[in-house]
Amino acid sequence: MRLIKVKNYDEMSERAAMLIAAQVQLKPDAVLGLATGSSPVGTYQRLVDWYKAGKLDFSEIRSVNLDEYAGLKGTDPQSYRYFMEDNLFSHVNIAKENTYVPNGTAEDLVAECGWYDANIKKLGGIDLQLLGIGNNGHIGFNEPADCFIEGTHLVDLEESTIQANARFFDSPDEVPRQAVTMGIGSIMRAAKVLLIASGETKAKLIEHAFAGPVTPQIPATVLKLHPDCTVIYCE
Repeated sequence: MRLIKVKNYDEMSERAAMLIAAQVQLKPDAVLGLATGSSPVGTYQRLVDWYKAGKLDFSEIRSVNLDEYAGLKGTDPQSYRYFMEDNLFSHVNIAKENTYVPNGTAEDLVAECGWYDANIKKLGGIDLQLLGIGNNGHIGFNEPADCFIEGTHLVDLEESTIQANARFFDSPDEVPRQAVTMGIGSIMRAAKVLLIASGETKAKLIEHAFAGPVTPQIPATVLKLHPDCTVIYCE
């Protein structure tokens, strides 16, 4: 594991985007595991800028997102499908049929989870997985638990997660209480993992979590066992 502390959000975004860009250039048909939230916005903006400058080509790239809120359609402005379209997909030449986000409105969410895992396997696995980290140590929406859950699954969001995400909604009551999330197994099977985080709270969490033992009570600690994991963070 490589822990890289940088000066600020802009430097974090730049360095993360450089690693993703290198993956795209080295393997034009790579499978990128993508994340949402505040942390990757700057990273995606740099990738868009480099695409517009003719430095990147996403025409053969496939992507799989970590998670989606249960009950939100992809057209909902708070959905993660909408986030990805708004921040990356609609600004580069990636084929929409090559972008995968869990369907939070599937009639059978358990079946959707099984299909999502099978699709990742069909794509050949994830070449590079981008992650953020929650204030409680979650990655994707894998919340603190008694054990690590291997596959994509439906999860009940913790109150701390709901409160943290309430800033994106008009009120905490509007935040969905469940989400479909990629499991720890799919994340750990990615060839490379890149975790980014910014802010004093998350910087302290990273320094504490990765100095301690691997525990499902702080899900991100499992990344200590990954053979190629880079963490870029700032206060």
